[in-house]
Amino acid sequence: MNYAISLQNVSVRKYDSVVLSDISLNIQAGENWAIIGPNGSGKTILLDIIAGKWPVWKGSVHYSWDEPLRETVELVSNDYSFNRIVNAGAEYYQQRFHAYEAERAPTLRAILTNQLKPVGTIDDKSVSLAPSKVSGESLERVTALLSLTHLLDHPFVTLSNGETRRMLLAKSLLKNPRVLLLDNAFSGLDVHSREVLRNALSELSASGVIIIMATPATEIPSCITHVAELSEGHLVRTSKLDAYKNQETATQQLPQPDDAKLLHFGQPSFTDFEFALNLRNINVKYGNEQILNNVNWKIRKGEKWALSGANGSGKSTLLSILTADNPQRFANDFDLFDKKRGGIGASIWDIKQKIGHVSPELHLYFPRNTTVFKTIASGFFDATGVFFKKLTDVQIERVHEVAELLHVHELLEKDFSQLSKGQQRMVLLSRALVKNPPLLILDEPCQGLDADAIEYFKSVVNAICKSDERTLIYVSHYPHEIPSCVTHYLKLEKGNVVAD
Repeated sequence: MNYAISLQNVSVRKYDSVVLSDISLNIQAGENWAIIGPNGSGKTILLDIIAGKWPVWKGSVHYSWDEPLRETVELVSNDYSFNRIVNAGAEYYQQRFHAYEAERAPTLRAILTNQLKPVGTIDDKSVSLAPSKVSGESLERVTALLSLTHLLDHPFVTLSNGETRRMLLAKSLLKNPRVLLLDNAFSGLDVHSREVLRNALSELSASGVIIIMATPATEIPSCITHVAELSEGHLVRTSKLDAYKNQETATQQLPQPDDAKLLHFGQPSFTDFEFALNLRNINVKYGNEQILNNVNWKIRKGEKWALSGANGSGKSTLLSILTADNPQRFANDFDLFDKKRGGIGASIWDIKQKIGHVSPELHLYFPRNTTVFKTIASGFFDATGVFFKKLTDVQIERVHEVAELLHVHELLEKDFSQLSKGQQRMVLLSRALVKNPPLLILDEPCQGLDADAIEYFKSVVNAICKSDERTLIYVSHYPHEIPSCVTHYLKLEKGNVVAD
């Protein structure tokens, strides 16, 4: 039989480990495949192999066409990959909270049509760009498909995480690929964006594009025809979608947190405050766009809050005020831990020392070439993986305790880059917990985690937050990901606080 894509006895090494073993998979034209499996099972590396991004150690991969893979196969990564995709515009995303950067950042239209001027361009007339190969018709069709047309002339640094994901998918679709590879495409998307993506995938499939996606079993869209299940680098079974739905799926069944270890986890190291935060009429504006509009929010010590809102509602911007990452915090009036902004004991580092934080942006830009041990330990100093202070014996012990609590203790000597995305997320969660902060800000912490890991992590958060001294702000687009300890809710809509 002539297959569109055929993997024959493929084994793959990554660094010093075999990550895929003896994989045989045949994909015909007209088929769309979901690749499922727990964290670390090899889903992302399998997509990399099909895309030609990683060498095969043993076995072979065959395609039914002769054109180069770069012209026929598009991989939409789950880590945004700005540096590769946006090229010269990439630096702007790291400065996304700077208002002056928004004024000179490239627009979504410029990115999608490859009309990016070199970084540092002062006089636009001094730069001559080749005509875009993207036709107006193609641009209109793809942006309409992904509900991006209204954002075409917005600076891309003002896009939300979900809008940015749709932008990168649009970038790939404009190349008219024969095969579209998606890695956790629904992660970070709100309800509306997930529906937009499902509809877009159905239309692409109907047009003849082969779709292969690594996804949680709970997020398999209707256009998928077949399922491949991985476990520890092995292909354990393949089936048609209908047959898969009728099968009993084995679960990893992670153990519940050890009560003795959680008891030893202890009370937060700083508890001398009444309000974790008191925000008064917070406003953030980029150019003419109002991102936050007179937001008021009070959180007493020990309260557990969920922050919700659609992609682009202002959640990340609001959190950037709290974590001292947004320069517009200086133009606003607020208290953190009963200290007025800019007052004694309210410096950036004073504030960061009291907050354990994880977010999609932190994951995106966290240095890869450092060990898991150092990654977790960097949480003591609010550094990004590199620090120059000697750890105390107590701190070293603490790193091991937290790593064991989140089941990453066996990874401590590995480089962060060697881990799967789900494992990396658990390591960054360990980093957020290691200094035992009074305030945890967990911004979409379960992105990239499999179902069992999500349930386990929620149980850890619930157990740690039993303390009346621990305050929590938790962000997720999925209600089932919010831990049961949450009792308060704040919802944003277009930068305004609204009733839930």
